[in-house]
Amino acid sequence: MRARIFKPAKTAMSSGSAKTKYWTLEFAPDSAREVDPLMGWTSSSDTQTQVKMRFESQEAAEAYAKEKGIDYVVVQPKERQPNIRAGGYGENFATNRRGAWTH
Repeated sequence: MRARIFKPAKTAMSSGSAKTKYWTLEFAPDSAREVDPLMGWTSSSDTQTQVKMRFESQEAAEAYAKEKGIDYVVVQPKERQPNIRAGGYGENFATNRRGAWTH
């Protein structure tokens, strides 16, 4: 049983950083997925791939994996630079704009 410990990146669907605070431990699949010949659905007999555990810190996730005897790989997050605009979002609707407003 092999696991991956990582800190999730923000989703592409939002500009917020929700669900990126905690570290996640998820298991790698032990067996390949199979296609059902009748319905065409993809299935697997491995239920461990459905398990995702969240931890407060990387050390807590590593301690859990060591305690349970799980082989793991730690993937370090790539930190993003904050994109802070001078006027912020409200600048889009400013009434004292000097130039023409274009997108």
